[in-house]
Amino acid sequence: MQLAKRMGELGTESAFEVLARAKALEAKGRSIINLGIGQPDFPTPSHIVEAGRKALADGHHGYTPSNGILPLRETVSAHLRERYGVEVNPDDVVIVPGGKVTMAFAMLMFGEPGAEILYPDPGFPIYRSMIAFSGATPVPYPLPESLGFGMSADDVLARITERTRLIILNSPGNPTGGVVAPDEVRKLAAGLVRWPEVVVMSDEIYSRLIYGNAEHFSLLNLPELRSRLILLDGWSKTYAMTGWRLGFGVWPSGLAELATRLAINTHSCVNAATQYAGIAALTGPQDAVATMHAAFAERRDVVVEELNRIAGIRCASPGGAFYAFPNISGTGFDCRTLQDRLLEEAGVAAIAGTSFGGFGEGYIRLSYANSVENIRLAIARIADWLGSNRKPVAD
Repeated sequence: MQLAKRMGELGTESAFEVLARAKALEAKGRSIINLGIGQPDFPTPSHIVEAGRKALADGHHGYTPSNGILPLRETVSAHLRERYGVEVNPDDVVIVPGGKVTMAFAMLMFGEPGAEILYPDPGFPIYRSMIAFSGATPVPYPLPESLGFGMSADDVLARITERTRLIILNSPGNPTGGVVAPDEVRKLAAGLVRWPEVVVMSDEIYSRLIYGNAEHFSLLNLPELRSRLILLDGWSKTYAMTGWRLGFGVWPSGLAELATRLAINTHSCVNAATQYAGIAALTGPQDAVATMHAAFAERRDVVVEELNRIAGIRCASPGGAFYAFPNISGTGFDCRTLQDRLLEEAGVAAIAGTSFGGFGEGYIRLSYANSVENIRLAIARIADWLGSNRKPVAD
């Protein structure tokens, strides 16, 4: 058979590869602590589960509109009004099976041979994968540790050319937990006045997981960008609904119809019961969200404190999400080697920084979506292993 050449451009998520390896080791009787996978370790709140169950019992078994049922789109609009004080037309909301679909649709709309799409590095690996698959040229911009893994607006603006079609932002970010400073977002918006054809996709899936003095600034609050802003958000992280596959995009007027056409041509619609569960999530009690947030905040403090006790490792305190991105350059190991040996020899699943882009060398990602006890044990294993295997570091 002869596959399309673009199939060779598709990457993957190393977190799932490491998870499979970890499961294989566990099947052989090994004790593995998984700090690799980015998934809340909490059950979906019971009132959300009940809403999905009730929808099935009430007979919601058929197709729905491809852009999502109107009550859910209206609920999303009301939710955004309450959070950000902005008006969003429900007709500009497209409900999709998970956040990846919005990003894939955006790249398919704007990516083609000859076009360029800017994306964060270190960043979610599917950004680069789908950009390349679309035919466009992926152009990374760095998220330096010195800026708290946030972007520099001046740096991003300097990378725009006449071929740039789309810029991807992600704050709070995966894999770093970095939060972009509001002033940098405003500076980027001001600079984009010179590039009126460039569209921005803002991935805000972790926007309710913010800690300490960090501040989430939604691009919905910038009216000058609304006509060319795609907002990506959803339920997976905030409500521990990863397996429900439910997300939404807010599109510029006119593009929602195109996103709906893509939905018709790919997945038809999101399953009905999940959409009713999504309504319950946004309108029901939020105490479970607060409980999860408090747990993640505690774990963040533990993981940062414990990692910074290890010689050769330094770890900045992440402002959001549930990832730590420690600098491991002082250990003498490259990140891929450290990832593999920690899994095989120490029984700790972590993800190499280069899984998220070339600027990730010298780092690993640890998810603290695990218990405090497991986090302490995992970091103790890392410290013990490094104590026995440390390599000399050149001055």
